[in-house]
Amino acid sequence: MCGIVGAVGNSPVNQLLYDALLLLQHRGQDAAGIATMNGSSFSMHKANGMVRDVFRTRNMRSLPGNAGIGQVRYPTAGSASSEEEAQPFYVNAPFGIILAHNGNLTNAPALRDEMFYRDRRHINTNSDTEVLLNVLADELQRATNSIALDAGAAFAAVSEVHKRLKGSYAVVSLISGYGLLAFRDPFGIRPLCIGRLDTAQGPEWMVASESVTLEGLGFKFVRDVAPGEAIFIGVDGQFQSKLCAENARLNPCIFEYVYLARPDSCIDGVTVYDVRLLMGNYLAEKIARETDVSQIDVVMPIPDSSRPAAMQVAKLLGVPYREGFFKNRYVGRTFIMPGQAMRKKSVRQKLNAMRLEFKDKNVLIVDDSIVRGTTSYEIVQMARDAGAKKVIFASAAPPVRFPNVYGIDMPTRSELVAYGRTHDEITKLIGADELIYQDVEDLKKAVRDINPAIANFDASCFDGQYITGDITESYLDALEASRNTPKSLADRQQAEGSDLARSQLHLHLASQE
Repeated sequence: MCGIVGAVGNSPVNQLLYDALLLLQHRGQDAAGIATMNGSSFSMHKANGMVRDVFRTRNMRSLPGNAGIGQVRYPTAGSASSEEEAQPFYVNAPFGIILAHNGNLTNAPALRDEMFYRDRRHINTNSDTEVLLNVLADELQRATNSIALDAGAAFAAVSEVHKRLKGSYAVVSLISGYGLLAFRDPFGIRPLCIGRLDTAQGPEWMVASESVTLEGLGFKFVRDVAPGEAIFIGVDGQFQSKLCAENARLNPCIFEYVYLARPDSCIDGVTVYDVRLLMGNYLAEKIARETDVSQIDVVMPIPDSSRPAAMQVAKLLGVPYREGFFKNRYVGRTFIMPGQAMRKKSVRQKLNAMRLEFKDKNVLIVDDSIVRGTTSYEIVQMARDAGAKKVIFASAAPPVRFPNVYGIDMPTRSELVAYGRTHDEITKLIGADELIYQDVEDLKKAVRDINPAIANFDASCFDGQYITGDITESYLDALEASRNTPKSLADRQQAEGSDLARSQLHLHLASQE
């Protein structure tokens, strides 16, 4: 899960892209990069870190041009510590192409071999984005062997790219001297939308992961990029689009609505905030069925993404809503921090429990989801340390029982607290008195209540159904083996931290038995 943006304007776009990445910062805090095109020349700056730290005045001055792309990275493939894997990536032939990608290719190893043995292309990093870039470059080369590049040739190349790639991908790319090419995978797993700004000099265009990026910068939201669709915006501002995949069908990642996206974004016709309110409605119904509501004194959210659901739970149950946890906004999102040790340590730096709201109360805590369980365990302990008599923990999402291979950092089964454990075991492991999970079908209904046209989702982390059809048990075994073999000192330290955190949780579970 990363954030990407592309823009074609009538004046320099460097500041526009910087501001767009700030609005996408929640989608990735590991690295940031911007590339611009001035005539046929590219300029690029990228590095590890937050947007505000990566770009200084001197960096911005070195990014001239009226077209550009940017990305904030959240590592899912390759090494989280490698600055070389910050995006965008560049290849010089054909034409010169710069590309950024949100998602994860599930057949990247096979494509990497194909690039070397068949296409004689060199892949220099472990990033699947570099693989994707070279596949696109290879297909553009084939599509333009005897003709100049135009939108038709670009669309033909994307059609062939769709046939070769598996997994999830939303892409923005610049082709030197020609314009911006963007496309979305045939399942529409990762979001991508289009915005337009009419000026006296003509229209300006922006393509971004979330609609909040467009609206926050004055662009009018036009529509989402359809699954399998490609759009081409020339340097003259001419917009063209084409569906480039057979049997394309919308299967958006349902975790976008649960946690990843900002609540003020609209994805595939669904306002994220409204979904989270409905998640609260369905969760309240289940809580009322499974516990004695009269014994609950207060309902509290874990800020910020669970707040809409918690408000609805409190309203429907007739229980007071309180803000008992307060957030340090200068600590990043714990779920997307690389390394379990860093993630665990940051919970108490990020949240503080106000004793007045907890002391001698039976507290219902609502969180958006429970993934690894370490954060939930720390939160429950904070509530008890603040004086709570009883802690009921409710998750607005179902149990995360399966790895996600489409661009979210939950790829190994051993890291998931719900994998292979009973409901009672999970409850003991996180230290709660009671635990209530949202039902999978209720989560899907919450989205469909707003947009009934969405027939299916990528909900693989909840239901184990991998919509691309290429994920097998052996694939997951190989992925876990790869993940559990650190390649660098930083990766080894992260792995050791993960082992320590898991050991502490297992000891806690054993003490409860």
